[in-house]
Amino acid sequence: MSARQRPRPLDPALRAYAAQRRHALEDRVADAVTAFAGSMRFVYLHVLWFAGWIVLGVEEYPFGLLTMIVSLEAIFLTTFVMISQNRSDEKSEVLADHRWQTVQHQEEQNDELLRIAAEILEVTRTSSGSAQGSA
Repeated sequence: MSARQRPRPLDPALRAYAAQRRHALEDRVADAVTAFAGSMRFVYLHVLWFAGWIVLGVEEYPFGLLTMIVSLEAIFLTTFVMISQNRSDEKSEVLADHRWQTVQHQEEQNDELLRIAAEILEVTRTSSGSAQGSA
């Protein structure tokens, strides 16, 4: 049972980040768990589980064992939510770094273009000045 697959990111920095996460087993497991736990299949499975537990009479009311199982599950799910939040923060940092590198590259290109434009202007002034002096 798997959750719906997310589309692959278009940003090259995010694609590289996703590829890096696919290398570590613990990242793949965490991503799979958070994807499933954040799906409607997860909700439907729990509705069936709780209804079955109660209807089949697995234990008597007040359902102490069920409460303990659900509490343990909540502890683990909370941990996976925090893992997912950390992943989201990492993705934001990757994007910010990529944008910063892009801005720096554009700055270098702009500086180069300004330098070339100044050289062209200087050559144009020099050639037009010498053309007027010889006439």
